[in-house]
Amino acid sequence: MDQSVHRYPSPDGLRVLLASSEAHPLIKTGGLADVAGSLPLALRELGQDARLILPAYPRAARQLREPRTLCEIKVPGARTGVRILGGSLPDHDLPVYLVDAPEHFAREGNPYTDLSGRDWGDNAERFLLFSRVVAQLAQGLPALGWRPEVLHTNDWQTGLAPALLQGVPGRPATVFTIHNLAYQGLFDRATFDRIGLPGSLWGMVGLEFHQRLSFIKGGIVFSDRVNTVSPTYAEEVRTPAHGCGLDGLLRQIGTRFSGILNGIDYRDWDPAIDPLILQPYDQGNFGLKAENKLDLQREFGLTRNEGAFLLGYVGRLVEQKGMDLILGILPGLLRDPDVQCVIQASGERSLELAIQTLAAAHPRQVGVSFGYDETRAHRIEA
Repeated sequence: MDQSVHRYPSPDGLRVLLASSEAHPLIKTGGLADVAGSLPLALRELGQDARLILPAYPRAARQLREPRTLCEIKVPGARTGVRILGGSLPDHDLPVYLVDAPEHFAREGNPYTDLSGRDWGDNAERFLLFSRVVAQLAQGLPALGWRPEVLHTNDWQTGLAPALLQGVPGRPATVFTIHNLAYQGLFDRATFDRIGLPGSLWGMVGLEFHQRLSFIKGGIVFSDRVNTVSPTYAEEVRTPAHGCGLDGLLRQIGTRFSGILNGIDYRDWDPAIDPLILQPYDQGNFGLKAENKLDLQREFGLTRNEGAFLLGYVGRLVEQKGMDLILGILPGLLRDPDVQCVIQASGERSLELAIQTLAAAHPRQVGVSFGYDETRAHRIEA
């Protein structure tokens, strides 16, 4: 037996299928992947039969442990059969299903954008197909010998699955989590007509949002329960200032909507045991943390200075994350030679150029890495 794999007792509790467009460590662009990779593990430790489904991106398929083809199904919108691959996470015995539709998902790199950073032009078709497969699996596929009692969908990429299950006899209970309300999966009416959704789903009580197709609205309207990543955020998105146009709907669904504070998986992020950082430390030897600062300064070519005030940012380059505010204040902070900043991010090209300009003007104070690197993210956090 591989001792590096975390194994748990066979669960016999509630059968839960968690659907996500990304999950750590298979593929990750942000916090959704952390939750999707950790939550089903935590549920299994509590005795629940939690399983994960996501698209078979090449990077995810390469990392799947003990992969095998479970079945092939016909899905509207796919010119060929769609295979369901089964396996486990690389270092945990969490069952994972991958939706293998090469025409839609066999693309290297970011799950949502091309190399220029633009959304894939067929994202509506891609994630409708994913939602269709999730909805089929939620009703039970004979080849799998397993049928969930709860379907947990996440963000707009899975928002159509609860809508497709509406009115289906014996469907599982449905939960939809909003990780970021600003990303809604919005497409024009022509896209709705083209991709073959039932006409009954159009309208104010369906997927229509100001004459556009809204994937995220499908999850909000048609799920039994809707939640988001904290009680505070749940209150914020019910206001016009932060509701991205959906505040009225979120108020309307009342007690079906709540906020549950995101946790953190200490197996991955505890600096006392984190294998990805140079120098482990805890509250008893906090001074050792400085070794990680010196290592990061070396990696990014910054002035090596244990006493420097080193700021770090890991995330997306979009205004919604506050990067415009950071760029507004950094030039003033950098007048102090003991202030440094390390940024690992990707996103809007204009913000990338602004950061590159700032780094070029302060090469010994500002370090930049575009893209996402899990190891580097841990080193910046440490």
